[in-house]
Amino acid sequence: LKKAISENRLKSLYVLWGEETYLKEYYFKEMKKLLLPEGLEEFNYKYFEGKNIDLSELADAVDALPVFAERTLVEVRDFDFYNAGEEVRSRLEAIISDIPDYCCLVFFFSDPEYKPLGTTRIHQMIKKRGASVEFSSQYEADLIPWLSRRFAALDRTIDRAEAQYMLFHCGDSMTKLIAEVQKIAAYAKSKRITRADIDAVGTPEVSAWVFDMTDAIVKGDFDRAAAVMADLLELRENPIKLLAIISKQLRQLYYAKLCLTGGKDASYLKELCEMNKIYPATLLMESARKVSLEWCENAVRLASETDYLMKSNATDDEELLKIMLMKLAVDRVRS
Repeated sequence: LKKAISENRLKSLYVLWGEETYLKEYYFKEMKKLLLPEGLEEFNYKYFEGKNIDLSELADAVDALPVFAERTLVEVRDFDFYNAGEEVRSRLEAIISDIPDYCCLVFFFSDPEYKPLGTTRIHQMIKKRGASVEFSSQYEADLIPWLSRRFAALDRTIDRAEAQYMLFHCGDSMTKLIAEVQKIAAYAKSKRITRADIDAVGTPEVSAWVFDMTDAIVKGDFDRAAAVMADLLELRENPIKLLAIISKQLRQLYYAKLCLTGGKDASYLKELCEMNKIYPATLLMESARKVSLEWCENAVRLASETDYLMKSNATDDEELLKIMLMKLAVDRVRS
């Protein structure tokens, strides 16, 4: 898509989706700038939204000739045709199969969790006639220089190590990071951003809280682990969601221990766990050095058993999380 924009050769059909909202919105704006001459947007741009759009009106918009411009742009936002009925899909297929060269039809999905159904006939048609573009979380190599540019625009600097920590602490969503950069830059007393600045006003991701909790258990700081768990529950985080994140963390810690046993490094763990960043892999390797392989195996098993209990009976989910935390702590003392 970047290449098509730079070369001014956009196709007639796009589906834009994925979790990185910032990039999704950014590149769609670039498409609009390219397709719509300033002052003529009203004539050459049509917008549809929601699950109940009028397909006859959509067909008319696609067929409408451009006014004092080379092309038109038709945006359809959050119309879930993948899960619509057969009649809707058939009518849409007819529209897609006959898009004129002067029209660019874009289906834009706002929900970061939304995924198109790649096995459907209509999706195959879209890929053949246009492009389905996923905007996924960016890799650390791209995010660190981007963070540096964002801070520089606010007359601040951030070193690589602090940038890595910020991505771990605040997450890698560019949409969220923009707000975090503004907060941290406004709070910082000096030009150079420090870890203390990030800790003071940065909003931590749940995954960072969970790492803090499991790392506290590994270090034998059970009061700290209990305090983090209490904070998470006080924030009304869903216990099943929390357990899923904790389970993932424990599995990754287990993999890290296996990597150490096999003489592998953090880079190997990063690839194994399909991480976008090296920083959490390095932290996991450090934690894994403090525990036994048996403790890691038991921790993964305990998380699995807790998941089964949550989903199979009416026991209080928060209580099950607390019990799991206590068992992890007891096993750590024994190990």
